[in-house]
Amino acid sequence: MSKVFIPEGYKMPLTNNELQRAIEFIHADFQHNLCARLSLHRVSAPLFVDGGTGLNDDLNGIERAVCFDIPDVGTNGVVVHSLAKWKRLALKLYEFPVDTGLYTNMNAIRRDEEVDNLHSIYVDQWDWEKHISRESRNIHYLQETVRDIVGAICDTSAALRMQFPALTFKPEREVFFITSQELEDMFPDLTPNERETEICRIHRTVFLMQIGKKLKSGKPHDGRAPDYDDWELNGDILMWNPVLESRFELSSMGIRVDEESLDRQLTERGCNDRRNLLFHQMLLNGQLPLAIGGGIGQSRLCMLLLSACHIGEVQVSLWDKYTIDTCKKAGVQLL
Repeated sequence: MSKVFIPEGYKMPLTNNELQRAIEFIHADFQHNLCARLSLHRVSAPLFVDGGTGLNDDLNGIERAVCFDIPDVGTNGVVVHSLAKWKRLALKLYEFPVDTGLYTNMNAIRRDEEVDNLHSIYVDQWDWEKHISRESRNIHYLQETVRDIVGAICDTSAALRMQFPALTFKPEREVFFITSQELEDMFPDLTPNERETEICRIHRTVFLMQIGKKLKSGKPHDGRAPDYDDWELNGDILMWNPVLESRFELSSMGIRVDEESLDRQLTERGCNDRRNLLFHQMLLNGQLPLAIGGGIGQSRLCMLLLSACHIGEVQVSLWDKYTIDTCKKAGVQLL
């Protein structure tokens, strides 16, 4: 059942035509800003991968990938959930030097997603990955990269407001850093989502670190696959959404696992069977570049900067009847 919520008195600040031009502007401007700050170059990327290679992102380990047979190839293809693992392999294949990286436009289908104002079964994001040195595998480098991404978002927001004066949302440039354990200690009686909302209500732009490992409560703050992010060196970029009056996740990212952290996390999560997959064998044998990377939601960023209340206002997807009827009644146009 949909959990759509339309704030009282909500109205999209732009006309339909202005909205489409603004979406185009955000895509072009943010890509430029991100590449300039992180030294990235665009590459082509797959919509689907071989289901037997271990290259697909398993997310929380329970989501079903869209799978189809390919008779002429003799294997099954799976539509990517994200390109978290493929990008690291691409760094090697495309011979990216240290301190440079790639980005690509990633499109995915997440058939088991619970749709609401922020979630759709269609996912579009800027997936990026950067080759780093062993010396850069530290929290300082992670935080500086987060500041660069937030800076790119704020620069795009400022340019967007110049082009479309009806838009008034201004993101907070200063980032507040906090670990998932520190957040649990601060709000022990709240759920993880409620904790995120409260910390964003106070600090507006937050990087929540160390997601995936167990907290003192016995559970992780949120699920993370054990074979791409190092759970000690990852996190989510969150901003305050004044339209929905809630926290708003824009990016999941982190310094990627090396041989030691992959070994530890596979064991902790009980996923030792993955050690036999091609990607994991290459990583455990030290054959892949050390890396940092993540995904930045394209529709999410547009939704926030354009003060939209529903992701369906900035992307085309499929919705249940309740969502369609609720939005129509409130004058919210789904694309």
